[in-house]
Amino acid sequence: MRTVWIGSAAVLMLVLSGCGYNRFQSQDEQVKSAWSEVLNQYQRRFDLIPNLVNTVKGYAAQEQRVFLGVAEARSRAGSIQATPALLNNPQAFAKFEAAQGQLTGALSRLLAVSENYPQLKSDQNFLALQAQLEGTENRIAVARMRYIGAVQSYNVLVRSFPTNLTAKMFGYTVKPNFSVQNEAQVAAPPTVSFAPAATGTGDAGTSAPAPAGAPAPAPAPAGAPAGQ
Repeated sequence: MRTVWIGSAAVLMLVLSGCGYNRFQSQDEQVKSAWSEVLNQYQRRFDLIPNLVNTVKGYAAQEQRVFLGVAEARSRAGSIQATPALLNNPQAFAKFEAAQGQLTGALSRLLAVSENYPQLKSDQNFLALQAQLEGTENRIAVARMRYIGAVQSYNVLVRSFPTNLTAKMFGYTVKPNFSVQNEAQVAAPPTVSFAPAATGTGDAGTSAPAPAGAPAPAPAPAGAPAGQ
């Protein structure tokens, strides 16, 4: 009897291995690892925001609408519980992505405020925080792309034959992914140009209007020699 059980277990292990069970475990762990890195980078950005806002407030306290937009977007992003269950819930995942996108937009508007305040643009604390934010946005973009790749590989496994049979047997389903249609735009961190604005017609990059051409000479009277 014991021999029969051992033989049955060996056959089951071979069947599961041949149908991709172990590959599902490996791919699932890769997805979870990539997702953890995405969350780490979003948290890093989340933690930078209060200091950045306070620095801007020191020079632009009247920009209350911008500050309120950042606070509301940060609150929405922080209210979403990014549990492992979110990776299997397309609606919750879409809500998480939308909240992070709104926060990105709010931060871009906050940084744009500095264009109106020269002293803010030269503040060393602001420059340091801006550099940290831009670096974090770059890390977010890299982490998102790695997560996208991991989920794509996992979803192909779920849909392909014969591993789709294993997926149905064990309840593995397609995981939601980040939208990639605007990934190039998302990957670009919010930046502020510190180049002085062009003024007048003599600045670089501003071309003066071309002078009007000289009027054509009047036709010479009939019979007059040329050149007079």
